[in-house]
Amino acid sequence: MNTADTCVSDDLQQRLVEMRRDFHRYPESGWTEFRTASIVVEKLTGMGYEISYGSEVLAQDSVMGAPTAEEIERAAARAIEAGADEEIVANMEGGLTGVVATLDTGRDGPTVAFRFDMDANDIGEAQDDDHRPYREGFASEHDGIMHACGHDAHTAMGLGLAEVLAGCQDELRGKLKLIFQPAEEGVRGAKAMADAGVVDDVDYLIGLHVGLKCGPGEMIAGARDFLATSKANVTFTGVPAHAGVEPESGRNALLAAANAAINLHAISRHSDGATRINVGTLNAGSGRNVIPAQARMILETRGADTTLNEFMWERAEEVLQGCALTNGVDLEVDMVGAAVGGESDARLAEEISRIAADMTEISDVQKEAAFGGSEDYTYFMERVQEMGGRASFIVLGTELAAGHHQSYFDIDEEVMTTGVKLLGALAGKLTSME
Repeated sequence: MNTADTCVSDDLQQRLVEMRRDFHRYPESGWTEFRTASIVVEKLTGMGYEISYGSEVLAQDSVMGAPTAEEIERAAARAIEAGADEEIVANMEGGLTGVVATLDTGRDGPTVAFRFDMDANDIGEAQDDDHRPYREGFASEHDGIMHACGHDAHTAMGLGLAEVLAGCQDELRGKLKLIFQPAEEGVRGAKAMADAGVVDDVDYLIGLHVGLKCGPGEMIAGARDFLATSKANVTFTGVPAHAGVEPESGRNALLAAANAAINLHAISRHSDGATRINVGTLNAGSGRNVIPAQARMILETRGADTTLNEFMWERAEEVLQGCALTNGVDLEVDMVGAAVGGESDARLAEEISRIAADMTEISDVQKEAAFGGSEDYTYFMERVQEMGGRASFIVLGTELAAGHHQSYFDIDEEVMTTGVKLLGALAGKLTSME
């Protein structure tokens, strides 16, 4: 387990493909991953792992961007119809679909954790023979939802790694933790797991993503420059009135929102680093001759680090409040997602680079490179680093049929075998380190 030659059998390679295709066929949006999490719990229990899930691994008060209770209930029923264990689903009531599995070797050593995200995208999947999942019969069966970011592969890799570690545990030391996270899309899920303390005992933490900025055979050992972000749904509520008969009686929510949209984009950028803001949608009004009583917008801010994003969000709040006050309307701001900034640990990235360099499947290893976007893995990373541990985020290249978050997205499934080999070798190396 201390080399990159971790044994991955032909049978396991085939199971990785089967698991990934099964997850791909039954995608589930954030906070509704009942079937996926149920399968994870069942498989890991069968391998002898200590399992915690549901409210045991998620802080309810930190959940962001959850669907309505009715949507969660429908998703749970759909998962059970598709084969999820009813008792396990019941224990994830309210959409608390996170899972943590622990393998204690009984020998002194560090705690090494790996994080895998499980959720899918709210995107309709391509339905033609140019798209392999459709052509080969494993395209999404859920309208408007598909795995367009590779989380199906991540989950399968996590289960494959679990099998390898369980089979080699006599060669390991310390503890191994496998974290299966809900709701990464929209950066909604990691904070609730971090706030529940699931990584507080972790000495080394590894996250992984397939395909981003890397082609076949390429790898980034330590992604850096994660953008911090805040995401919100905003509602302005005014007073309706007939626009011709008594316009003075109305309070125009549309004007408040329109003024806010313009002034949000006018917020000064910061000299200390990159900052971003975007109003993604604005919907308002009910008729030509009615003073609009309600307006809804969705928006986000980003910053090169947490401080810069806080600057943008604080200014955004001031703009929203000012426009609501000026137009005499009420304001409601619902925070539906967030991530902090983050940097992979340089020493850990160096160790990962050395292990990857010994693998024939990987031909080009970058020790570090900018991530350039946001990922709520940074909440785990920040927590581990604050507690004195080390954390890194790996990007593992693969051939893609289309870009991430696109309806024709698909991966070269051999990357999963490469990923399990790499993570298995890392587990062996890191658990032997003092």
